[in-house]
Amino acid sequence: MRRSIWAAGAVSVLAFTAAAHAETITIATVNNGDMIRMQKLAEDFTKNHPDIQLEWVTLEENVLRQRVTTDIATKGGQYDVMTIGNYEVPIWAKQDWLVALDDMPDGYDTDDILPSIRSALTYEDKLYAAPFYGESAMVMYRTDLAEKAGVEIPDQPTWTDIKKAAEAMTDKSNEVYGICLRGKPGWGENMAFLTAMANSYGAAWFDKDWKAQLDSDEWKAAVNDYLDMMNEDGPPGASSNGFNENLSLFQQGKCGIWIDATVAASFVTDPDESTVADKVAFAQFPNKEGVDNHGNWLWSWNLAIPTSTDSEDAAKQFIAWATSKDYTKLVADKEGWRAAPPGTRTSLYENEEYQKAAPFAEMTLNSMQAATPDKPSVQDVPYTGGQFVAIPEFQGIGTAVGQMFSAALAGQMSADQAIQNAQQLTNREMTKAGYPK
Repeated sequence: MRRSIWAAGAVSVLAFTAAAHAETITIATVNNGDMIRMQKLAEDFTKNHPDIQLEWVTLEENVLRQRVTTDIATKGGQYDVMTIGNYEVPIWAKQDWLVALDDMPDGYDTDDILPSIRSALTYEDKLYAAPFYGESAMVMYRTDLAEKAGVEIPDQPTWTDIKKAAEAMTDKSNEVYGICLRGKPGWGENMAFLTAMANSYGAAWFDKDWKAQLDSDEWKAAVNDYLDMMNEDGPPGASSNGFNENLSLFQQGKCGIWIDATVAASFVTDPDESTVADKVAFAQFPNKEGVDNHGNWLWSWNLAIPTSTDSEDAAKQFIAWATSKDYTKLVADKEGWRAAPPGTRTSLYENEEYQKAAPFAEMTLNSMQAATPDKPSVQDVPYTGGQFVAIPEFQGIGTAVGQMFSAALAGQMSADQAIQNAQQLTNREMTKAGYPK
């Protein structure tokens, strides 16, 4: 008995000593389902890395972007791992703000990362972030409501198809709204959606000389159709709704159609979370009749290491764990293959178990492969990016324009006034930055 007590005490002392000498890394991440799941499963990492402790800072999307941008630009060193998008990665890598991830451990298999995602995270032939999940955008809709309303949504719908279906599905007396779209302002919130929608109408942010095109006929048509759909068939308070808010509405059975990130598919089909899990179908992001552009965006949430960190090796070990094939398998073992982080690895889409468990897998992959971030508009433009413009100034411009369109959705200004204000602001900021020729 004494030996057992002594042994237990020795183990406790060793554990306490290990914890006391453990290196702590601070991880800034976004408040969404996949990232929350990562935190829950992180015990697997700390169990195998007792010398590393994890401290989480979980923030709403707009707040996360603001804080990590400020920290990395000022070399504040507040975070050791940052969750950032493929918008930031090449811009920040060019500034020498990120640690290269070209020395990931054996077995990590960087070549397994989907080519489009790997390319978006590469600068001068080096990988500067590892993708946690990737996405495009697509239509998610209620099959029962569509059938009841007598409408069909084809695999490649037009906006006319969507407007007709949304109107037919709307039943406000029962709190069922035909369509839910992002209204919360932010370059990665409502402007991610509206930029993709505008692209699908044949619009462009800038002409070849970097002059703003927000007052073009194509932008006007897209913005007016967006406002009409949301005012007539959308939920109340939509100007405050982003990804998470619309996800909740759809899961509660209050949306007929939701057009948003493909990553949402696993959550709307989760029978433990969604009241309509068995009544959901998928279609490609819509286009305007006659425009050969479905507006598919390409996005990934990625883990990256700022050069200001004092814990580079520990941070790399965590990123290698969180973005590995083994992590995907861990999620599948704990919560089923349907919940596996999508859109990053070729091997996932070759996995028969995943294909069987995830009815959205094919549409997700097709949408991502159809994305053309190198040619976001049918017009000849000087920029890349899909649902954003890949220049440093877009973060500020996109958010300011998003506030104007959100105000129009809230009824605080007309569509024409919002468009005029957006055009003037964008030209003014681009002129300050020295862009127009």
